[in-house]
Amino acid sequence: MAGGVWGGQRPPRAAIATFALLLLLFAPARVAAQVVEGTGSDWGGVGLIEMRNARFRPDGTMEAGTSLRHQRQFYFLGFQALPWLETTFRVGERLNGTTGEGMSSDRSFDIKIRLWEENDWRPALAVGIQDIAGTGIYGGEYLVASKRFWDFDFSLGIGWGRIGTEADAPNPLTDLWSGFANRTRNVGQGGTPRWGTYFHGEDIAFFGGVEWSVPPIPTPWGVFEGLRAKVEVSGDRLRDERGGYPGNTTNLRGETRTRVNAGLQWTNDWLDIGVNYVNGTDVLLRASIRMDAADPPRAPLPAPPAMASRPAEGGSAESRALAPRIFAALDEAGLRGTAFAIEGQEARIAVSGGRFRTLAQVAGRVVRAVQPVLPPEVERVVIAWSRDGLEIARLMVLRSAMEAAARGHGSAEEVFATAMLMAPGDPFENAARATGLFIDWGFEPRARVILGDPSRTVLWQVALAASARVELGAGVSIAGSVAQVVAQNLNSALPSDSVLPHVRSDYAFYAEEGRTLAVPTLYAEGLWSLAPDVFARASAGYLEPMFAGISGEVLWRPHDRPWGLGLDIAYVGQRDYDQRFGLQDYRVTTGQVSVYADLPWWNLTTTLRGGRYLAGDWGGTVEIARRFDSGIEVGAFATLTDVSFSRFGEGSFDKGIFFRIPLDIFGVQSRSSFGAVIRPTQRDGGQRLQVDNQLWDLTRDGREDSLQRGAGWFTR
Repeated sequence: MAGGVWGGQRPPRAAIATFALLLLLFAPARVAAQVVEGTGSDWGGVGLIEMRNARFRPDGTMEAGTSLRHQRQFYFLGFQALPWLETTFRVGERLNGTTGEGMSSDRSFDIKIRLWEENDWRPALAVGIQDIAGTGIYGGEYLVASKRFWDFDFSLGIGWGRIGTEADAPNPLTDLWSGFANRTRNVGQGGTPRWGTYFHGEDIAFFGGVEWSVPPIPTPWGVFEGLRAKVEVSGDRLRDERGGYPGNTTNLRGETRTRVNAGLQWTNDWLDIGVNYVNGTDVLLRASIRMDAADPPRAPLPAPPAMASRPAEGGSAESRALAPRIFAALDEAGLRGTAFAIEGQEARIAVSGGRFRTLAQVAGRVVRAVQPVLPPEVERVVIAWSRDGLEIARLMVLRSAMEAAARGHGSAEEVFATAMLMAPGDPFENAARATGLFIDWGFEPRARVILGDPSRTVLWQVALAASARVELGAGVSIAGSVAQVVAQNLNSALPSDSVLPHVRSDYAFYAEEGRTLAVPTLYAEGLWSLAPDVFARASAGYLEPMFAGISGEVLWRPHDRPWGLGLDIAYVGQRDYDQRFGLQDYRVTTGQVSVYADLPWWNLTTTLRGGRYLAGDWGGTVEIARRFDSGIEVGAFATLTDVSFSRFGEGSFDKGIFFRIPLDIFGVQSRSSFGAVIRPTQRDGGQRLQVDNQLWDLTRDGREDSLQRGAGWFTR
């Protein structure tokens, strides 16, 4: 490809070496580095306009946004997964690169890695891969440096692949190995890493630019600040994808008029809005919102009740005499008391359910509720916390530590330091117990989203569900739900072309025929503690919207260790599309062995699974997630089985990202969360049964790690 800054001539190798030296020694004079947060690029992720720079969001930042222009729209989700790792999932609606007309959808996943941070002498340096797994139409790699001088942030980089289509120079990596000159695009079923293409190609391009933090501007309405002005020189020659880049490398019809892009962007603590003029042809609008997952904006929650004084005189210390008053006080606090015993200076209280998400908050509310009822000599309060009838934690707290914290003479951290977490154990001896059926019920919205399906960029469904659970005693319950679709386009998805059993890919039929008063679940369930830190579950009935049958699970989860080991197995049949009470002919035995572990870095957790999946395929799943102290969790997963990529179909293998956001950040006093699983496409390989009350999710908040990270909730 001719042209570029060298006028069609190949630059000498010395020029490339000089450029690399300037890239690494970008600041010839000592200028103090300033900490200024980066702004978003048009493709998602931090950058200039179309090109990335070496800046990153603060650790844990979550971002969602869009950029709109003629013949191309991007919708993106970004997550600063680690201090040094930026990830971006992007769905693009673009001009069809094969026909040159009409629109098509494409999914991309990008990563950017910080190699080192800026200091007084050197620039920040980062390396990244764009469209790391997929069709490769936006595939490119880059090495970029950024250095700040007062209000100006300069960036300079080298691009390969799509980012190198301006072809300013030969690929310097070919000096190391001639194979780096070969860059091929083999889409296949898509969704697989583009091994053998990263940093490949005959040519590279230089790109760079400057971002100016405009000083605050006085106006009649106050000071206007947060404006950034950007100018960049792009390494991407293509305005759109006509010609099928990189399938065709000559006579492309969609080239840019100029490689200089410019724009303005305004940013504050949570919003980016920008307007850019790109490629010499198009005006582009960009907008995104973001938040810190570790410290998200919160609607205020109700303040905890005031801590009453201890009774002046001792009353009856007999469990049965005090139990009615204890249970009434707990009920007023939003908790259900199930057992109460008292012995000397120790009170033992079993509670179940409630609106509170963390063990620390449950303990704090229990002590506050029973404070005016317990005899004054009681100093230790042992709380057995159950969820859905299963005890998941037992915690001893000192009454005096809670009193001191409530009056400002102590803190939640001191309550935690004096508390003792124990394994769930046998029921309290000589306890007074609540009698009768326990019924929980509620209403909740449910949402499902599929991004980037070939038939439509966004498929979605919103439903309203009513659920109920009746605890019969001895760990046995009956539970179920009814759902009514409020709005959707999920039913308009294309029919499945899967050659595997259609265990998930017929979701459009379920969406259409189950839109009116579907019964997503109706089952009997038993939950038991077999031994300290050993839990079991047995379920039978309509277990989830698509499958009914029997399911069993055992979990060993030491409360004071950062790991767990589980086994689940089920025999299920596929349900009718209307999600009522009929079954189709398909039957399967499925189950996995699972290992759960907390990693020693950045609150990361990982899950490894292996076994048989719903389509009868055998394989394994790797899941890694980051759970913040706020309760927000973000993660990704991938499943590989004995189903070949060609038999699996589009996407090649099952993978996706997920997030969970606790409802209490919206000011709703609830232990529930809102979440979604985002798959690039829904196929049938590698699919698990989705049973309520999977034991790890049910019991994980009773572990020492969760108690420590939620210790601040003792006083909330």
